[in-house]
Amino acid sequence: MNSLLIGELAPDQPSFEPNKNKQLTDEFRELRATVEQMGLMKANPVFFTLCLLHILLLDVAAWLTLWVFGTSLVPFLISAVLLSTVQAQAGWLQHDFGHLSVCRTSTWNHLLHHFVIGHLKGAPASWWNHLHFQHHAKPNCFRKDPDINMHPLFFALGKVLSVELGKQKKRYMPYNHQHKYFFLIGPPALLPVYFQWYIFYFVVQRKKWVDLAWMFTFYLRISFTYIPLLGFKGFLLLFFIVRFLESNWFVWVTQMNHIPMHIDHDRNVDWVSTQLQATCNVHESFFNDWFSGHLNFQIEHHLFPTMPRHNYHKVAPLVRSLCAKHGIEYQSKPLLSAFADIVHSLKESGQLWLDAYLQK
Repeated sequence: MNSLLIGELAPDQPSFEPNKNKQLTDEFRELRATVEQMGLMKANPVFFTLCLLHILLLDVAAWLTLWVFGTSLVPFLISAVLLSTVQAQAGWLQHDFGHLSVCRTSTWNHLLHHFVIGHLKGAPASWWNHLHFQHHAKPNCFRKDPDINMHPLFFALGKVLSVELGKQKKRYMPYNHQHKYFFLIGPPALLPVYFQWYIFYFVVQRKKWVDLAWMFTFYLRISFTYIPLLGFKGFLLLFFIVRFLESNWFVWVTQMNHIPMHIDHDRNVDWVSTQLQATCNVHESFFNDWFSGHLNFQIEHHLFPTMPRHNYHKVAPLVRSLCAKHGIEYQSKPLLSAFADIVHSLKESGQLWLDAYLQK
C-alpha cells in the first residue's frame, strides 16, 4: 500500500469523515471481534457436505424419474421440478463457496466454487465474482451495484431515483405499470433470456477459458444424460422449463431483500449503515432457510459476508441489539410479505416517477 500513501494527517485533523457514524463503526468492529471469538466464522463441514449431497441426490432422482417411469407428461414435469430445485440449491451453495465461507483455504473454496457453479450449473465463477463483489461493496447504490442496473432502462427503482428520473422527463418504459410487467420480464426472463447468453459472452470477451471448460462439462453431462431419453427437442424443452422455473425462484428470493429497501446514489455513508439501509430479513424457519439458502438472513450476510450461513441465526440477536441501540430499523417479515413488498415498492416508485414526470 506504500504506493498509495499521500501523506499523514496533521494531529489536529479528524481521521473520520463527519458524514459517517464513527460510534456505529467502532461498535460494529467490537461486535466483529466478539463474533470471531465465539467461533461463528468457522464452517461446519458436515452441514455443507449434506448440502452438496442433497443436491447430487436430487440430480440423480431427476434422471431416474424419466428412466424408470418413462417420458410421459407427469414424469417429465416431476423431473423438471427436481432439476429446477437442483439448480436453485446449487446456486445458493456456489454463493457460499464464492464468499470463501466454507473451506479453511481460499484455494479449496475456489476449486469447489468452480465445480458447483461451473459443472453443476453451467455458469462461470469469474462472472459471479465480478458482479457479486460489487454488489456487496455498495448495495443499492446506483451505478455501483450491478444488481440494480435494470434502472432506468426497464424499471424505475427507489423513491429518490424515480423522482429524479421523472423530473428529468426520462421515460424508457411506462414505469407506472412496472409492477405489472415485472411478472413478464422479471422472474420468468432473467435466466433463460438474458443470463443464458450473457455468461458465454462474458467468458469469451474476457478470455476466461478455465471457466468455459467447466461450463462445457455441465453441458456435455446434461446432454449425454437426457438426450438419449428425450431426444434433442425434448431435451431443449426440459432445459428451458428448468431455467424458467429456476429464474422465478432466483429472482423472487434475491430481490425480496433489496428492491423494497433504500435505493439511491452513493452518499458516502459509513459501511455498516450502507449495508443496513439496503437489506432486510425474512423470518427464520426450516423451509425459509432452505428455500432461500439462508439469504433470508440478508442483514447478517451483508454485515458478515464470509460467515458460514448456518451461523446467521446465532449472530442475528447481536445485530438486532446493535440496530436498536443506534435507532436503525431492523426489518424482518414473512416470506410472502417479502414477495408482495417487491410488487408494492415497484408500484410506489412507478407512481412517484409518473407524478414527477407530469409535474410542470
